[in-house]
Amino acid sequence: MCLAVPARLDVCNDDQTALADLHGNRVEISTALVPDATVGDWVLIHAGFAIQKLTEQETNEIWSVLEELEHE
Repeated sequence: MCLAVPARLDVCNDDQTALADLHGNRVEISTALVPDATVGDWVLIHAGFAIQKLTEQETNEIWSVLEELEHE
């Protein structure tokens, strides 16, 4: 099973890479698939790529579902 998770962009670089905050962990990702993403945006990350921009509400809903799954 593949899983995509939300993260907030902390730093966006000119080379279509970014540093994202993934629940307190900073990871380097590619923003090539969402070139309009900017610092502070929430994105869905899969395999090191931001694949979609998210609203804060969507982000909270996804984390809520993932936390429920963790406790099953």
